[in-house]
Amino acid sequence: MKILISGICGFVGSTIAMRLKETVSGVEVFGFDNFIRPGSEQNRLALKRLGIRVQHGDVRNAADISGLPAADWVIDAAANPSVLAGVDGQTSSRQLVEHNLYGTINLLEYCKAHRAGFILLSTSRVYAIKPLAELKVKTVGAAFRPDTKTRLPLGISARGVSEEFSTSAPISLYGSTKLASESMALEYGATFDFPVWINRCGVLAGARQFGRPDQGIFSFWINSWLRQRPLKYIGFGGKGFQVRDCLHPRDVVSVILKQIRAATQPPSTQIINLSGGAESAMSLAQLSQWCAERFGPRKVPGDDSARPFDIPWMVLDSALAKQTWNWQPETPREAVLDEIARHAEDHPDWLDISLP
Repeated sequence: MKILISGICGFVGSTIAMRLKETVSGVEVFGFDNFIRPGSEQNRLALKRLGIRVQHGDVRNAADISGLPAADWVIDAAANPSVLAGVDGQTSSRQLVEHNLYGTINLLEYCKAHRAGFILLSTSRVYAIKPLAELKVKTVGAAFRPDTKTRLPLGISARGVSEEFSTSAPISLYGSTKLASESMALEYGATFDFPVWINRCGVLAGARQFGRPDQGIFSFWINSWLRQRPLKYIGFGGKGFQVRDCLHPRDVVSVILKQIRAATQPPSTQIINLSGGAESAMSLAQLSQWCAERFGPRKVPGDDSARPFDIPWMVLDSALAKQTWNWQPETPREAVLDEIARHAEDHPDWLDISLP
């Protein structure tokens, strides 16, 4: 079996590639990357040591994709994953669309040409911002939780946000490019008769993740705490009570392999959530408490300024993945945090490497 991974030198793409190579007998993993992210060259060397072929290519360039050798499956891990992309004054909205949507279309054309299956790594950010921003929450132990005594929107429970939740705009430019990519993938698969699976992931985290506040908050926070870099609680009273879950990307591989081996694709299961769930969720304030116990205390100032697309609580409910694939995350939250911390301790220059 031959598997092509786009964005293979990013944190997620490289982690999945390594996991596949180490655990699946006879698999040939190869991929491409445009190496625009600081730190990606280090992942290239690690992949090369495992015998994984990597070449330079830009997912936005159709000629780069059409020239790749044939594969049985494509895993689309190439994206600009920042919810602020295209609106932060530092990145182009057009380039965001070209990267996330047009890039996916180029890969779908590749799948059509080679009769390859397609797996899209999507995001929790496809879910509607307005009802999430307006969600009634209560404070429990320095963290927000949905107030279950109020009437919650369809698709939200104490377990998290399910696939039934609204994907109506606004969902951010980033979220809309991923939602449009999902729709195009399903249409291509149905029209040209190749299998398509869409995995909406929560916050992916682990060692070697590039420490950026808009893309790798767990890595950024732990590395910044350890190195005494500036940190700040932004919005929601400036207390850091906003909550996210975390999932190690290597735990995605087990469900990807089941999807590859599946004989049929019931439409009701083509799109699933994958996350660490409520068990892995924590607030920034709780992450600070963890860092203080590990590295020593420090004070984090607060800023009550509101930012576009900020929401108080986002935890994905992966019940459908468990029901369909008997899947659940294998790496507990504490192990994810410890792995990041050990990597931070061993790499004192990681923030300088991974920040632009």
